[in-house]
Amino acid sequence: MIDRLDTMRVFVTALNEGSLARAGQRLGRSPAAITRAIAALESHVGTILLHRTPRRLQLTEAGERYVAVCRHVLAQLDEADRSATGEGMVPHGILTVTAPVMFGTRILRPIVGEFLSKYPAVQVRYLLLNRMTNLVDEGIDVGLRIAPLQDSALIALKIGEVRRVLCASPAYLARRRAPETISDLAGHDCIAIEPTSAEDIWSFPPLRGRKMARTVRVRPRLMVNADEAAVSAAVDGEGIVRILSYKIQQEVLDGKLVILLPDDQPPPVPVHLIASEHRLALTKVRAFMDFAGERLRASFRATETLAPVHELRGVA
Repeated sequence: MIDRLDTMRVFVTALNEGSLARAGQRLGRSPAAITRAIAALESHVGTILLHRTPRRLQLTEAGERYVAVCRHVLAQLDEADRSATGEGMVPHGILTVTAPVMFGTRILRPIVGEFLSKYPAVQVRYLLLNRMTNLVDEGIDVGLRIAPLQDSALIALKIGEVRRVLCASPAYLARRRAPETISDLAGHDCIAIEPTSAEDIWSFPPLRGRKMARTVRVRPRLMVNADEAAVSAAVDGEGIVRILSYKIQQEVLDGKLVILLPDDQPPPVPVHLIASEHRLALTKVRAFMDFAGERLRASFRATETLAPVHELRGVA
């Protein structure tokens, strides 16, 4: 019989470290001992969990499912040990957090750094992903989600709202008259974020008392596949971009971009920190939700008045 908890810990450590050799260093064992432990675990479950090459470790489909269970089991076991020894109130261990790439880089990443400074016994796996994640299946403790919530099984902490806004640089608007209505956008240089085409249709809410959404067909002068590039191009005066407000909040605060046609913005989109109920029982997860939630709410409050510009003085 094998020590299943030990082999699970070896398996998870190998994935966290990214190689069998580094897992051996972390656990004080030889690479051969690490290899034997993982092989024993695979023999026990009856399937291959991990493809090993000299340069990387890659989970199989079965491994992706199994590692989520392993992380949960080990986290609960560690929490039980700390509670028994009076350490349960101190955040400890590996915390896995995910967020969209741009939000995670610009806004949440500094907060993660502050959290690590405050809680030295915590390590953070920080996954920046522009896709919807399944927290339970992927072994994620806390996620940041910018969308209406669908999964009622998740515990959600609302931290703010974002809006889809139109914006351009003062330099662009000095050359081109600022649009006064959404129909004016058809005559402007626009920056589109792929997937798009040579002609793009931008949709806006219906007028008050109407039910049908309004649309404008724009002809993008620039089409890019990354938000950062779109923001950079807009700052450089290359056209009007339509983008979620958090992605340009610093540029607006710095005066590099101004928001156009604020009365035509779609309804705001909620932003939540989310965790599964069983993860929220872990001290490290509760601590992060409280710590990050407070700071993110303050960040949203500070930018709620992002300059909606109806008129630009001195701009033709």
